[in-house]
Amino acid sequence: MVEPLLVGGVAGLGVFLLIRALFPARPGLVTRLLALDAAREGTGAPRVQLALPDEEVSAFRRGLGARMARFYAARGWEVRSARADLALLGKSLEGFLATKVLLAASGLLAFPLLAGWLALMGWGISLTIPLWAAITFAVVFFFLPDLQIRRDAARMRRDFRHVVGAFLDLVAMNLAGGRGVPESLMMAVSVGTVGTAGTAGGMAGGTAGASDDEGANWAMTRIREALTNARIVGITPWQALGQLGDEIDVDELRDLSAALGLVADDGAKVRASLTARAATLRRRELAEVEGQAGERSQSMLVAQLLLCAGFMIFLSFPAAMKMLGS
Repeated sequence: MVEPLLVGGVAGLGVFLLIRALFPARPGLVTRLLALDAAREGTGAPRVQLALPDEEVSAFRRGLGARMARFYAARGWEVRSARADLALLGKSLEGFLATKVLLAASGLLAFPLLAGWLALMGWGISLTIPLWAAITFAVVFFFLPDLQIRRDAARMRRDFRHVVGAFLDLVAMNLAGGRGVPESLMMAVSVGTVGTAGTAGGMAGGTAGASDDEGANWAMTRIREALTNARIVGITPWQALGQLGDEIDVDELRDLSAALGLVADDGAKVRASLTARAATLRRRELAEVEGQAGERSQSMLVAQLLLCAGFMIFLSFPAAMKMLGS
């Protein structure tokens, strides 16, 4: 049953590729609506383009990733969460998609390996087991990059929120000194890139794709780049912060952009609002730390109970076996 299944699958794949080559797929309705929305958004305020670091991606992976990106776009698959995670990690969507496809293809290599191993051992087992094992490996490997970037992005967002709280305090201090909102934002981020380098050493471990000169102040560098590019494209600094929050999916930056857009002309209200937001961020961070500490305490308690249960079984096992034997 396995050989006809493989032959039929290969023949069907060849026919499918031939039909796709002769009759290319047209853009669907979802793709056209997305293009229309993008054209409408383009008529508004210009967007700040994030400066992503250069990745060491081969030409083959780059081409494969570009084809996969066109495949996703033709079907209207936006993968917004993955795009936000990649933007935060400083990676390209093309390299990410190419990695997924190549890992899935490497998972399929388990079929000939398992089949050859069974033949070498001389076990009369059907090839169905290696086939389904290879398919399972391919599916698992295909989704492994999603889990990795989600884990890394969650850690970096937590560090980014911590930096946003310090950034709000610096902006409030500059506003108290008599500066305007744009000047306070630029001055705060300039001071923050220097001042947080020695105190945010824990964030360096979560930085993916950041250069060595950025070090631990990668979050302030991202904010500084957004504010600097805002002058080039001709938008306000708070609009640039909002766009950065949309790109990397950080709600605190979006809320800050909305608040500054509403009360940008009143320095006293801005200062009070920023101070309150910074305090709220610190309380939220403290609550998250306490929650994590509680979870770890419970895990340790469960481990201790399991250890005690194993020790009690070890002590009672000889007596129980003696009673059952008698």
